[in-house]
Amino acid sequence: MIRTLLAATAMTTIATAALAEPTKITWWHAMGGALGERVQAIVDDFNAAQDEVEVEAVYKGNYSETMTGAIAAFRAGEAPNIVQVFEVGTATMMSAEGAIEPAYKIMAEYGADWDPAKYLPAITGYYQDVDGNMLSMPFNSSTPVLYYNKEIFEAAGLDADKAPKTWDELAEAAKAIQAAGAAECGFTTGWQSWVQLENFSAWHNVPFASNENGFAGAEGTELNITSPLHVRHISNMADWQKDKIFDYGGRRSDSASKFYAGDCAMYMNSSAALAGVRANTDFDFGVSMLPYYDDVEGAPQNSIIGGATLWTFGGKDAAEYEAVAQFYDYLYSPAVQAEWHQGTGYLPITFAAYELSKEQGYYENDPRAEVSILQMTGKAPTANSKGLRLGNFLQVRDVINEELEAVWAGDKTAEEALADAKTRSDDLLNQFAQID
Repeated sequence: MIRTLLAATAMTTIATAALAEPTKITWWHAMGGALGERVQAIVDDFNAAQDEVEVEAVYKGNYSETMTGAIAAFRAGEAPNIVQVFEVGTATMMSAEGAIEPAYKIMAEYGADWDPAKYLPAITGYYQDVDGNMLSMPFNSSTPVLYYNKEIFEAAGLDADKAPKTWDELAEAAKAIQAAGAAECGFTTGWQSWVQLENFSAWHNVPFASNENGFAGAEGTELNITSPLHVRHISNMADWQKDKIFDYGGRRSDSASKFYAGDCAMYMNSSAALAGVRANTDFDFGVSMLPYYDDVEGAPQNSIIGGATLWTFGGKDAAEYEAVAQFYDYLYSPAVQAEWHQGTGYLPITFAAYELSKEQGYYENDPRAEVSILQMTGKAPTANSKGLRLGNFLQVRDVINEELEAVWAGDKTAEEALADAKTRSDDLLNQFAQID
């Protein structure tokens, strides 16, 4: 009798413990280094704040590697619950029929007071379907800005509190800096396709591609980068490259070292580069909006986002979706988003996080951190400036990079390279449309 009672008690204890086990979900991400540490801190704090859900964050390499690995894992029946995918993978993820459980469905059923209207419009627009439903959960969003070395500006007799607003002003400032011997290079750029063509197009309110930059459908979509404005800009950059008014430094953020070392006075890259600039420089620097051609009607418009969102894989059970929604609610909270924004330079993706940062005096203490937000939200997005939704976009960017490098090397004119980039990219877009 005693043995029976003890056995029954033991079974009840085991059953209770089993019921108390948290639902475990996995998040594959592409944040290495200091950003990866911040991601892990978010996960650790969430796990410590409650005992119902346990999130495991797994670094899977760069954006391309993470997305490719996640798609392969899905096909093998081993997909994570959540994967972080950069913005150029949006069309690919949308076309993966049956692979994705849309964010709006998960949050409608399991989320707590989730409202996509609370996100900055330029962010929600990028990740919505044609009916306005959000397909993925925004997390780290950025937009390119202009960083400039104030000490170099002062050495060249320029106003260190006034960054050049137009491309003509930027070129003149670069020449003055070189003439004074303050720096050998005027400016460099990271992510040349994203900054100098994709955002350049939005900032001037001209299409980067047809069909509303791909938002209106994949079929028949082609690039619009052979317009007179695009050719003019890349031709100017080619001329500037000869005299190091512009100095190319690589396809991603490889050019950062030129700015850190003071070799280049100005540097265009993501707002999320702010943390890196802070950490790697000992000079006073400013942050300003991107330059524009002031003879283009409507310019400047608004810049578009980069970064990534979180996609939820399908084929999971209800408990896992509920756990994902609970974690998304946490990520969506103003305190978490404000801390992420302030610590990394990524945008405060919700109005509440932006207002909280204001209340905390963040922009008053460092006005440079607000430039990206003002640049992206200064005007309501248009069909040309709400973002890009192009299939095979990763390969398209590779093509554009190859052709631009041919220009910088003097092997092709801007007109030739952009025409070749369009022809090659249009083939890739057509291939995607056929599959889709």
